Amino acid sequence: MNYDIIGDIHGHADALKALLAKLGYREAGGVWRQTDRQAFFVGDLIDRGPQQVETVNIVRRMVDSGSAQMVMGNHEFNAIAWHTPHPHKDGEYLRPRHHPEWGEKNRRQHERFLAEVEHRPALHKELIDWFMKLPLWLELPEIRVVHACWHTSFMEWLRQRLTVEGQLHSDILEPATREPKDKAEKDNAEPTLFKAVEAVTKGLEIPLPKPHTFIDKDGTERSRVRVRWWDPEAKDYPQAAMLDQARREQLPRLPIPDHARIGVPTDKPIFFGHYWLTGGPQILAPHAACVDYSAGKGGALVAYRWDGEQRLDSAKFVGVSARQASQGAGQ
Repeated sequence: MNYDIIGDIHGHADALKALLAKLGYREAGGVWRQTDRQAFFVGDLIDRGPQQVETVNIVRRMVDSGSAQMVMGNHEFNAIAWHTPHPHKDGEYLRPRHHPEWGEKNRRQHERFLAEVEHRPALHKELIDWFMKLPLWLELPEIRVVHACWHTSFMEWLRQRLTVEGQLHSDILEPATREPKDKAEKDNAEPTLFKAVEAVTKGLEIPLPKPHTFIDKDGTERSRVRVRWWDPEAKDYPQAAMLDQARREQLPRLPIPDHARIGVPTDKPIFFGHYWLTGGPQILAPHAACVDYSAGKGGALVAYRWDGEQRLDSAKFVGVSARQASQGAGQ
């Protein structure tokens, strides 16, 4: 079977329907299907966009009927943590709601989803329960799919702590959301539940050598940077950093830590989302393609049409503008 790998939707149901139609899927009995293809969703169905529940329901019906598969994104993981009471802190949740520093930020990031479900607790729980059924990654004989980073050693360590289908157990949610207070512990090479789940759903992030920092697009000073984990030639900070050219050139030409060069397998393609790319979709390596082109910020909702090729081809991307799809649906 051939596959369509679809990027982060972030609540843009109109764009999703437009993309599915462009890919040749048709809705019948409430489910979008194509007889000779299956869709794969890389996660982040929710937050930011105007059609949260509708987006989840479209994908959920496709997954439950077998016309699609999906992995968990960091926004689904955050939604689970927001909804789950903290086992050791009365009145608090795994994703803090009342913390003086993080509570307001956490709600702001999640407010579009909460606006549709917070006053409907039964529906809210139903959707969280469905998110818990999502695997953290999928490995098929032909392709690999993950939300943010294919970290083989962390995945091997994590696999024995998940269900046989690769899902999170409820009893590991608390340690998976507990960030180490000790920076040395956070940055060493040893896996923990927090570091492994964070890498898979949010990407691999490393500290910059002191005293180096950079100012991100929101004006915040950062001392840590996400890395191009799929690129075996990314050996120093300017090569590895997921920043624009001007910011990369300001970084020291020092080698990144050995443990950040994770040895990504290249025997079959890896598809992922998460990184808010812009511009025309392009493959990142012959074996690696990101399908997140910022639909949640008015960019394109993108899919890669995979037809069995081992070397990926940028011509195989298909996209629709999330903004244009929303405007068209309103006319």
